Amino acid sequence: MTIIEPDKTADAAPRDFREVETWIFDLDNTLYPPECDLFAQVDQRMTSFISTYLGVDAVEAKRIQKDFYIEHGTTLSGLMTVYGLEPTEFLSFVHDIDVSAVLADAALGQAIATLPGRKLVFTNGSRKHAENVLHRLGIDHVFEDIFDIVSAEYEPKPRQRAYERFIEASRVEPRRAAMFEDIARNLEVPHIMGMTTVWVRPAIAGPERHHRLSHEGAEGTHVHHVTDNLREFLEALPLRSAPSE
Repeated sequence: MTIIEPDKTADAAPRDFREVETWIFDLDNTLYPPECDLFAQVDQRMTSFISTYLGVDAVEAKRIQKDFYIEHGTTLSGLMTVYGLEPTEFLSFVHDIDVSAVLADAALGQAIATLPGRKLVFTNGSRKHAENVLHRLGIDHVFEDIFDIVSAEYEPKPRQRAYERFIEASRVEPRRAAMFEDIARNLEVPHIMGMTTVWVRPAIAGPERHHRLSHEGAEGTHVHHVTDNLREFLEALPLRSAPSE
């Protein structure tokens, strides 16, 4: 097991992108706008799954779902830890959704493609879900690989072990990497590892804590850059490689 030592310069001036050679993107609400609201479908299917699996009504299933998301990083992790759930059926069920609300975004694909170096997706969702969304966006060809929750051995972000497994599998040098995320707390470990971090800021969807969670801690030093528009942010970066022929 590789242990990632904290970057001793982690609390220095905000890092830029001059040394970045690997670009790491979260998937949901990062590569497509939250307005697509795919999670509403996933949310509903998680509630349905929990209700059937635990034999509880929808209200109790929803409570368990949100409590586990807050306490364990993902609802799946909570179900596995507390109830010993075998995850394959859960992932297949909850990601069986309609992704037609996601529109093709060739401009985003071009903005990512022209970044110098490797491009990877790192998601708490499943590979199949990521493939469906990236294909719908029309940018699946841009990425070298997808590191999903199965690849992380079901350790979700923001747990440090998830990032360690990602680093081990992808052979990324953290101090030469940038991480893009819509959940601010998921940037804490990348910051400690030495990555340059970018918070792709979503609107606050509602008053409950699971809605506010994406914003919690966003004022911390682990958030180096903030954007409301990923494509425009990438297009404005000063260091870019020439587009391929």
